[in-house]
This record gives sequence, C-alpha cells and structure tokens, in this order.
Amino acid sequence: MNDPLISDWRFKALLISVLFAAGGYLLVSVYSGWQAVTHGIVRVGLGGLSIALGLSLVNYTLRFLRWQMYLFVLGHRLPIWIHLRIYLAGFALTTTPGKTGEAVRSVLLKRFDVPYAGSLAALFSERLSDLIGVLLLAGFGLHFYPQARSAVLIAALVILLGLVLLANESWMQALLHRTAHPTGRLGRLIRHSLQLLYQARLCLSFRLIVLATLLSLAAWSAEAFAFHWILVWMGVDLPLRYAVFVYALSMLAGAISVMPGGLGGAEAAMVALLLIKGVSMPDAVAATVIIRLSTLWFAVGLGIAALGLVRHEASA
Repeated sequence: MNDPLISDWRFKALLISVLFAAGGYLLVSVYSGWQAVTHGIVRVGLGGLSIALGLSLVNYTLRFLRWQMYLFVLGHRLPIWIHLRIYLAGFALTTTPGKTGEAVRSVLLKRFDVPYAGSLAALFSERLSDLIGVLLLAGFGLHFYPQARSAVLIAALVILLGLVLLANESWMQALLHRTAHPTGRLGRLIRHSLQLLYQARLCLSFRLIVLATLLSLAAWSAEAFAFHWILVWMGVDLPLRYAVFVYALSMLAGAISVMPGGLGGAEAAMVALLLIKGVSMPDAVAATVIIRLSTLWFAVGLGIAALGLVRHEASA
C-alpha cells in the first residue's frame, strides 16, 4: 500500500494501540469486580448477548444508511458493499479522542474520488445528527434526574444556534471571503474549517435534518434497548424509560469528556445513574461492562476486520 495512513506499520501500530486500550479497559473492569461481570454475563447468557450484538448491528446499519444519504446529497455514489466496508473501517478508530480517528474514512474514500472536504462534511453532519438523537433520547427521561436538565438544555440551545448560523448562507459566504487568503497554520485551519462547514450546509436542510434525526433516534434506541434487556436478564428491575435515559445521558457524558471512545466518562455516568436508583454496585458495574463490550468494543472489532479487508483489496 502506498497510503501512509494505512501502511503496514501504521496498521500494526493501530492494532497495538487498540489492544492496549482494550487490555486497560479489561483490567479496570476486572479490578472493579470481575466476579460480578462474569456472573452478569452468565445471567445474560449466550442468547442475550446475541440479541445485544444484533441490536448493535441495527445501530450500525441505520447510521450507515444516514452516512450514505449524506454522501449522496454531496454528489458522491459508491458501490454499496465497498462503501459499507469503508464505513465500518472507521470504527477501528472509535477509541480515539472524540472519535476523530473515524476520519480515516476520508483517506479511504479519496481513492474513489471523494474529496476530503466532502467526506469530512459528512462526518461533521453525522456527529451533529448523533448528538441531536442522543439529546432527544436523554430528554425523554429528564424527570428522573432533574440535575441534568440545565446541561441538556444548554447543549440543545448551542446546537440550535449553530444550525441557525449555518443556515445563513450570506453570513457563511462573508466569512469565506474574509479568509480567502489565509496566512499561517491557524489561518489555513480556519479556512479549511469554514469550507467544511459550508459543504455541510448541504446535509443540513430541514428535510434532511428531520430524516437524519429519525435515523439517529432509531439507531441509538436500538443500543439503549439492548442495555434495558441486559438489565432485565440480570434481574435488575428498572423502567425501560429510565434505562434509555441512563444510556443516552452516559453517551453524552462520554462525548463531553473527549476521552477516547468516551472511555471512563460514559462508564462512570452509567454506574452512577444506576446506583441512584438502588442498583447494587456489582450489578451496575457488570451491566455497564457488558453493554460497552456489546457496543463500543464490538464496533472496534468489526472496524479492525473491515480495515484489514479494505487494505487487502487495495493492495491486490
């Protein structure tokens, strides 16, 4: 392969970094209560784990459809199976801070004449859509935990303001005109960021925002339902609505922490919110570890497999 970002040594470095992250995650899980986690997995059973993984696949499928929709709107079409492998390959870098590593899709798509500006605009739109969907899910259960209302409301207002500003084409064009001749790294970075946002405007029409939000709600609801059923199979009695709220708010906490894959922040929030409702510490830790293995780490595993396949096809 000639591409430096997915060359042999970089691919091996990626595998090593993921193994270190996974090893660290497992060590923390074991230290927190490996007996509880093992007992929880036994109670969930092979059938339960299969259902949880299946719901995660539903999440990935719906998000892929949304991603395809964005690229189609931006004027790019790829054969679906090639595109699916590239999309999944991005999951290999989910454990990077803020999931920024998923931008490796831009490198892989460049071979199919998709410019970086287009694929990064789609990535920005995808992140924004995810945030809107998870915020809405969290909003359904805010009465369970009123302390989170102000944070969710502020996030919603920031998103709304951002959408209003992006919708103002004359304002965006004025900014692009002002930065037409950037100087220095910061100037070029600002220029590229504005170009990306201008491209993303195509993905943020009212109709597309509504459709993308519905897909996001369905996608993240699938994983939230998986979390609920894991609790049920473990014998933890919590309302579905609260389980969905816990999962959504934990994902927001992980995103705000800007830690790799939300590691640490999402888990801490999930355990804390379960403890508030009287769930025992062993059960809270076990449920959290199981759902994260079924979602985050399942995605990373699929991503590494897809990235390896893409590399093999490109070098053939």
